[in-house]
Amino acid sequence: VQLQAFGGGLVQAGDSLRLSCTASGISSNNYAIGWFRQAPGKEREFVGAITRSGNNQFYGDALKGRCSISRDNAENTVYLQMNNLEPEDTAVYYCAAASGYKYYNGRAHEYDYWGQGTEVTVSS
Repeated sequence: VQLQAFGGGLVQAGDSLRLSCTASGISSNNYAIGWFRQAPGKEREFVGAITRSGNNQFYGDALKGRCSISRDNAENTVYLQMNNLEPEDTAVYYCAAASGYKYYNGRAHEYDYWGQGTEVTVSS
């Protein structure tokens, strides 16, 4: 099972960026997918999650109001659209897959598989 997040890079404050998360070895529509981020020296934060069907999303405080999560189950891909980025959004962003049903609470232990992360740097 492998999850891979990609699409990170260096952007300027105010820019938008879309991250992608692809899954192999699993059928991603059997899993809820969450996004997390971790900035240097800080704890991991829950960005949000999307249900198996993609019909519902849940968002944490990180990036709240400035992001949206969507998925394309045919492509086994989940997206994190981030808008109006700020330097404080600089972090490594991870996607994770949850087979259970409490993924919406944003707790890392609810997730079974994790990707390696993609780095996002926002310059001022």
